[in-house]
Amino acid sequence: MTEVSIVIPMKNEAGNVAALLREIVAACSPGPDFEILVVDDGSTDGTGEAVRALSAEIPALRLLRHERSGGQSAAVHSGVLAARGAICCTLDGDGQNPPAELPRLMAPLLADTSGRLGLVAGQRVERQDTASKKLASRAANRLRGWMLKDGTRDTGCGLKAFRRAGFLELPYFDHMHRYLPALFRRDGWDIAHVDVSHRGRMSGRSNYSNIQRALVGLYDLVGVAWLIRRRKKARPVELPLHPRSEP
Repeated sequence: MTEVSIVIPMKNEAGNVAALLREIVAACSPGPDFEILVVDDGSTDGTGEAVRALSAEIPALRLLRHERSGGQSAAVHSGVLAARGAICCTLDGDGQNPPAELPRLMAPLLADTSGRLGLVAGQRVERQDTASKKLASRAANRLRGWMLKDGTRDTGCGLKAFRRAGFLELPYFDHMHRYLPALFRRDGWDIAHVDVSHRGRMSGRSNYSNIQRALVGLYDLVGVAWLIRRRKKARPVELPLHPRSEP
C-alpha cells in the first residue's frame, strides 16, 4: 500500500530527470512504501521520454503530462489529484532541492498522532542562487510574512510534505504553491518547518525571471490575504441524538 506520493513538476528538465529520480529512490527506499509522480508540464525537450526510459528501473514511477503548460501549481495539483498516498511530498524538478531531505520532511507527518499537523515546509539555508534572485526572494518573503502572518521564512522552497486530503480542500489558483503555509493555517491545520539544504541547478535554466515572479506575486498576495479574511469561521460539532445504552 502506497503511503507517500512524491510529486515532481517538470518543464523542460530532460537533463535532470535520471539523476534526480535515482537520488529520490536512494533517499526514500529505507522508509515507507512510496511512489514517484512526475508531472510533465508541456515540455518540448523530451522530458517525458527521459522519464519513460527509467520505467523498468524504477517500478514506483508514474508519469502525467499536460499537453500545454499550466504552470507549477497546476502541475502539483494534477499530481496530488492522481496520488495514491495519504501524504504527498513535493520538490522542484531542477535538482536544486536535494532528495536526501525528503525523509526529514515526511517524518513529522508519519509520526503525528494528533491528526492536526497538515504541512511540513522546507526552508532553504545557504541558498545556491544568484544574488539578484536571493534579494528578490528575501523582499517577497518579508512582504508576504508581514501581510499573511504565516510564520514561514521561505515559502518559495519546493520541498514540502502535506496531507493529501488537506491540500485538496484548499482553494486552487495559479501560483498557490507559494502560499501553502498560509492556506493550510487558514483551514485550521498546524504547520511545521524544517531547515533544508540547497544546491545549484544540475542542468538547463530556470523557467521564471525575477520580474515575472514579482508581478504575479503582488497580485496573488492580495488575493490570498482576501481568502484568509473571508475564511469559514464556524466549525460543526456533531451532537449525539440517542442516549447511550448502559452495559
